[in-house]
Amino acid sequence: MIRVVIADDHAVVRAGLGQLLATFADVELVGSAANGEEVVALSAERSPDVVLMDLEMPVLDGIEATKRIRASQPDVAVVVLTSFSDRERILSALDAGAAGYLLKDAEPDALARAIEAAARGEAPLDPRAARALLSARRAPGAADALSEREREVLALVAQGLPNKLISRRLGISEKTVKAHLTSVYRQIGVTDRTQAALWAQRHGVSPSES
Repeated sequence: MIRVVIADDHAVVRAGLGQLLATFADVELVGSAANGEEVVALSAERSPDVVLMDLEMPVLDGIEATKRIRASQPDVAVVVLTSFSDRERILSALDAGAAGYLLKDAEPDALARAIEAAARGEAPLDPRAARALLSARRAPGAADALSEREREVLALVAQGLPNKLISRRLGISEKTVKAHLTSVYRQIGVTDRTQAALWAQRHGVSPSES
């Protein structure tokens, strides 16, 4: 089961999302929070796989809450679920560590797929968010911004290795591999490992450079 926590300051939204999640196979709602401070504490207590994060909340906003969760729990995937589609918010949320960015007008099936993708370590993005990210990440030198470990993981993805073999090769856990991949996807502007592999090949990220 994919353990999910909801963070939204509107009680009606929290209730509606809870009812929707109950209809998804393999998804379990383990808590809901009304502000950023609550979701940080709840995530530490419940250890969810995915947090659905609103951006505009009292006490602590979703971007700062995302930073805190990612800093203390790098294996937790934060998926922003908001009504804002402006580039500044999208990039701020992704730079804070969010794995994905969806808008609240998304279809239920799209939300279900996004939760599953985030739990797999992928980066589910609304098409509008993807365009903003791609335009911001097209500048040369993106590969240089990756950490040495992220480059190693990306190079092995480009070779076609699955996460289990990457974890063995590098001596790290599969969860850590997923966390590195989420960061890589965000930094280079892709949403899955196939796109990441192609990007690595185009930009010359190879084991010899790792």
